[in-house]
Amino acid sequence: MANNNWNTALYESKHGFVWKYGEGLIELLAPQPGEYILDLGCGTGQLTAKIAATGAKVTGIDRSEEMIVKAKENYPQLNFAVADATNFTIEQPLDAVFSNAVVHWIKQPEAVINCIQQTLKPGGRFVAEFGGKGNVRQIVQALTETLANSGYDLSPQVNPWYFPSIGEYTSLLEKHGLEVTYAHLFDRPTPLESGDAGLANWLKMFAGNFLSGLSTEKEKRIIDRVITKLKLSLYCDGIWKVDYRRIKVVAIKL
Repeated sequence: MANNNWNTALYESKHGFVWKYGEGLIELLAPQPGEYILDLGCGTGQLTAKIAATGAKVTGIDRSEEMIVKAKENYPQLNFAVADATNFTIEQPLDAVFSNAVVHWIKQPEAVINCIQQTLKPGGRFVAEFGGKGNVRQIVQALTETLANSGYDLSPQVNPWYFPSIGEYTSLLEKHGLEVTYAHLFDRPTPLESGDAGLANWLKMFAGNFLSGLSTEKEKRIIDRVITKLKLSLYCDGIWKVDYRRIKVVAIKL
């Protein structure tokens, strides 16, 4: 997983679309009262709370200690814990694992799927949405070109994301004993706050790996160049729209 030190204030104040778009995924999850559900990569807890409001017994986990501290502040009545998606255990067998905007941060997908499979009851379901093949393609291209043209040596590890094709990911699920009952890849252009700060804040929040090690001055220079490069394609009427492509998937443990 990428080594992001998450700025929870920036996340909650400028990037609420992450959980707001995820609310529709809860309908696909269809949580029932009394079900045991895990929110995998719960962030600051907004969707965990919405699942709990249905009467389900939900626990939220996240690798980021900063996110879990904030989640506990936001919803002290709920259960949250720091845990790694590639190596977690749950005492109570689960009816469902829910995950929104998390899987694409983890470059060991089979380790995640294996943990999910082991924690689900037979017939339990995995419901997730995450970045699919082609997600933020224009932003990644602009970042890598700008950094390369500025003389920075880019290793493969700089890109923190895993954006699988729908065929690749569903095959991995079925390899690990999860039957895919629904899978959909779709474009979801996502508006940010107005003005140049919209994309600048997005880059600082989500593309920190690319900018790691740069001085404040150099980081600003790179961000300004990326903004200039992308303005014609992703900026219209004062609004940035990120070129998101998402996968939604439902899989059942056999």
